[in-house]
Amino acid sequence: MEILHPLADAYALAFTTPEDDLLHEVADYTIKTHPQAHMLSGAVQGKLLELLSRMLQPVRILEIGTFTGYSALCLAKGLKDNGKLYTIELRATDAEQAQIFFNKSSLKDKIILQVGNAENILKELNETWDMVFIDADKVNYSLYYEIVLPAVRPGGYILADNVLFHGEVLEEKKQGKNAKAIQAFNEHIKQDTRTEQVMLTVRDGLMIIRKK
Repeated sequence: MEILHPLADAYALAFTTPEDDLLHEVADYTIKTHPQAHMLSGAVQGKLLELLSRMLQPVRILEIGTFTGYSALCLAKGLKDNGKLYTIELRATDAEQAQIFFNKSSLKDKIILQVGNAENILKELNETWDMVFIDADKVNYSLYYEIVLPAVRPGGYILADNVLFHGEVLEEKKQGKNAKAIQAFNEHIKQDTRTEQVMLTVRDGLMIIRKK
């Protein structure tokens, strides 16, 4: 299902500050070589992530789902001088490529990439998060949320990508495990009195969640 009119999408892109050379390289490489290139954040959402990070000026960012590194590079731009971004990727091949791009960035010393099962890694991290970006396997969104929320500082933020899941959550009968998982996640957030949230219809849907 087309959830964003192509003309509106193109118009938004035309009036968004263009991505820098490194981000363009990441996007170009991913689109040309990766069979799941549709998972790329893209220029509009990427700039939104960057500006949100710059507004919050976080010391610690957690990203669950690195892919080829585009969103991590965007988020890292808002880190304070002593800040760090931890990003977790399950697939070794994607992680290896992401690290190649990170090494080209002036922010490379602020980005810590860990490869493996996110649930296991999350339980080992001993940090307080100012900002979290969840963009990994959809069936575990609620699990990741519950693991990280206690470690998010009061007033901190969790961002969740793909909360419209290609428009499948808009259908009366949800089909497929991913659409059902995202619907359950959205319902869970709606009922959570520990947080407040807004769902944006950017790209494939972005939920911004604030811990009270």
